Amino acid sequence: MLLTLSTHSTSDGIVTVDLVGRIVFGDESSFLREYVKKLLPNDKRIIFNLAGVSYIDSGGLGTLVALYTSARTSGGVIKLANLTPRVDDVLQITKLVTVFEVYDSEEKAISSFRKSGAA
Repeated sequence: MLLTLSTHSTSDGIVTVDLVGRIVFGDESSFLREYVKKLLPNDKRIIFNLAGVSYIDSGGLGTLVALYTSARTSGGVIKLANLTPRVDDVLQITKLVTVFEVYDSEEKAISSFRKSGAA
């Protein structure tokens, strides 16, 4: 598998999922989907730190959108941080950058949760 995930949390319950590798159709997307779906019942404020993502394909984009929708349905929010140029380009081209809240850094994404009082 070419995708690794790890999490860390702030004291007020904002969870960051660090993604490293490729988000592609197949095992990687399935792994990400299952990993995040286990978080959602208890963690409603999630940041995907994409600084380590080298590549994303249409299956990976579909997984991000599906997880975003699942989070919203369960009363949660997923935000993106630290997009690599390649991931940023793909989100711009597909206009998904208008769907997700995207931040330059994990700290800015955390701050946005605290300012909005989101979920």
